[in-house]
Amino acid sequence: MEGGDVQRKITIICPVYNEEETIPIFYERTRNAISALRDKYQFEFIFTNNASEDGTLQRLGELHKNDPDIEFITLSRNFGYQGSILSGLANALGDAIIIIDVDCEDPPELIARFIKGWEDGYDIVYGRRDKRPEPAIVQLARKAFYRLTRRIADYDFVLDMAEFSLITARVREVIFQNRSTFPFVRTEIGFAGFKRLAIPYAREKRVGGQSHYNFVRMTQFAAGGILSSSTFPLRFASYVGFPLALANLLALVIYFWADRKLDFTSVVLMDFMYVIVILAFVSTYVARIYKDGVQRPRYIIDWANTTIDRNRKQQ
Repeated sequence: MEGGDVQRKITIICPVYNEEETIPIFYERTRNAISALRDKYQFEFIFTNNASEDGTLQRLGELHKNDPDIEFITLSRNFGYQGSILSGLANALGDAIIIIDVDCEDPPELIARFIKGWEDGYDIVYGRRDKRPEPAIVQLARKAFYRLTRRIADYDFVLDMAEFSLITARVREVIFQNRSTFPFVRTEIGFAGFKRLAIPYAREKRVGGQSHYNFVRMTQFAAGGILSSSTFPLRFASYVGFPLALANLLALVIYFWADRKLDFTSVVLMDFMYVIVILAFVSTYVARIYKDGVQRPRYIIDWANTTIDRNRKQQ
């Protein structure tokens, strides 16, 4: 750098779980993607190993030996994708932080465009997934989920946002002000506000290995997104309860004053279904409140299989 300027640092966080096949391909593509920027920025990679059961740890060890810019964190068990990301964010020292999966479905070649957006003054630059290599019905369901969640969210919810994104250090600080034990990083990025820039792209096919994202995980992800961004399921009790109460009152009026008989079976059944649904919503939120009160760690690091300095500043 001219004039002795200190290079700004960019941290690239890469969550991994059983990705021994994809790590070398991802590393090669990413290294090529950032090669033209190394004179301007200092890069560090933090791979967050979610207790992989294949040769992922060995692959990361080999990369660490050959590249001093590579560090990795191993978690004591599988804490889920969000917990894995948080462990990386907690140890990221970059002025900007990039989150990207190693299966190359999110192309590393877009990193340069993300950095350009940061240089232009945006605190959040995220990939907007316009196309995916999956059935049209699944894509339609995703679109519907995002738009439903945005409509019922208590605050801003960014449409079609991927975890594939760049955030500044101050956005990272906002994320860690939320101490929920049910982290949902995408929601927290939207909640943070600041200037945002969307980079549209078509998601690519996985370059190797097997996807760990099935229908069950997709459903859990959708439920987690709604619960972390909206209290609508709780407010639903009032929205439905008021007209239901009027329907019950009308049924009583008909029964006592109208000159005809009334079958209460349908009314009772409707009330019963309403109570069951409301109890399900309330119990789910209460369970989350209880677990947040217990405040167990959102992840646990296996320091014996981690290269990050234990004394590095963490949140």
